Amino acid sequence: MPPSPPLLGVRRAATDPSGETAHDDSGAFDATLGDIPLRAARAALAQGRRQAARALLARTGDDWDRRGHRLTVLARDPYAAAWASDWLAAEPGSADAATLFALALVHRALRGKEEAGPARAACATAAAQAPADPTPWLGLLLLARAFGPRSVLFDTFAELRRRHPEHHQAHHVLIACLAERPGGGRAECHEAYDVAELAAARAPADSPLAVLPVVAYAERYRVLAAAGLAPADPAASRHWSGPRARRLLRASFDWWLEWEHDEHPRRLVDLNHLAYALSCAGRPAEAAALFQRIGDHATPAPWSYAHRDPRAAFRAARARALGPSGPRDTAGSDAAGSGA
Repeated sequence: MPPSPPLLGVRRAATDPSGETAHDDSGAFDATLGDIPLRAARAALAQGRRQAARALLARTGDDWDRRGHRLTVLARDPYAAAWASDWLAAEPGSADAATLFALALVHRALRGKEEAGPARAACATAAAQAPADPTPWLGLLLLARAFGPRSVLFDTFAELRRRHPEHHQAHHVLIACLAERPGGGRAECHEAYDVAELAAARAPADSPLAVLPVVAYAERYRVLAAAGLAPADPAASRHWSGPRARRLLRASFDWWLEWEHDEHPRRLVDLNHLAYALSCAGRPAEAAALFQRIGDHATPAPWSYAHRDPRAAFRAARARALGPSGPRDTAGSDAAGSGA
């Protein structure tokens, strides 16, 4: 995928895109997305015990999407940088420790607790220690997303994609950025849609990037609603009613029916985006199938878009699709999922 031109000075909308930089301290959403070994390693790390995280990352190997997801979740802990620093002191050659330290600094920077410079330097060090690993480049991508320069984001994405062409989280970050570029012409013509469709078409048939065009529509709605160009109620916006949107929704839902792969570490992000889009498009029967699979595992994005309460928005959409006899809501429990 050729790099796109730099963003034209467009600032990030107030609502964090796809949960990539959002940090919820309330405990209402669990960023592990149902990964039980990750949850256990995170709990052990919170007690200052790194062996579980060390073993988990060793077992993860070069499953790059899972590695990126697990390291991102571990790195979000406020004390992760200190623990990773101790780990590095004990094992100076550990690429896992170096990458965890780098991502921990990235998330500190995203929360305003750290300057971006040290985080960038740590990511570069981690990338040098593990040249094949796209995860340090994911850290650099998140920094470019938040702080710029935006022209660097596309070069960083190209480096990451060279290491893992179907990197799930990286594509979500890219699409969130592209969605913020000014649109032109008809409502269904936008660069974010074109790039998402191209990525989906180039990916293998069983790749979850098949849902990326639906993600692009949600991200574009986020931007339009934040600018006051779309109603705060997504179902009233008709954003998903055009011919292109209907075609993409049908293709994504059909892909899910045929190819549903429950082992992907970020599958709940895709399921929530697809359920959201079907709900907004007024297709409750199809949405119901997604809500049955999601259960209580809501993710903050895209339900939070247009500054809505994500728990309330998820519950309302699920009730419309499933009726009052739907699953009991425990969206505030540790079992709920979050976008990474």
